[in-house]
Amino acid sequence: MIEQAEIIAVEPERVYPLRQQVLRSGQPMDCVVNPGDDHPESIHVAAIIDNEVVGVMSIMPDEQPGVAGLAWRIRGMATAPDFRGCGIGRLMIEFGITRAMNTRRADVWCNAREVAFGFYEKHGFIRVGGLFDIEGIGVHSVMVLTAR
Repeated sequence: MIEQAEIIAVEPERVYPLRQQVLRSGQPMDCVVNPGDDHPESIHVAAIIDNEVVGVMSIMPDEQPGVAGLAWRIRGMATAPDFRGCGIGRLMIEFGITRAMNTRRADVWCNAREVAFGFYEKHGFIRVGGLFDIEGIGVHSVMVLTAR
């Protein structure tokens, strides 16, 4: 299945439907538009299998809380339920981070959901700071990948 995936950069509107389905189920479409989606350096990534978007993520310039200067922030990462656990997320992370680092080397951070801590840790991210709750979404932690 993973060998069939095409990982490409797309317009932000292409990532919104899967963001809504996976991350904001039952909420209106405007809830999935993030600040920074329209930044000129933002990169929106889609994993496509048989012309269907099965994974999405965005990486954009943003300040990491408590750290001076711009970093890269991952937002809105989601994989369709039928395609989880087969490596789609890894391909998207690699594609997005490589593209971002080709623009500007900087740390990468995200507000990771508790259920995704293991995924990010497998890819070199570490948790910084404590746990916090985003109302209606759940427990999160800031996770950081230091630029090498």
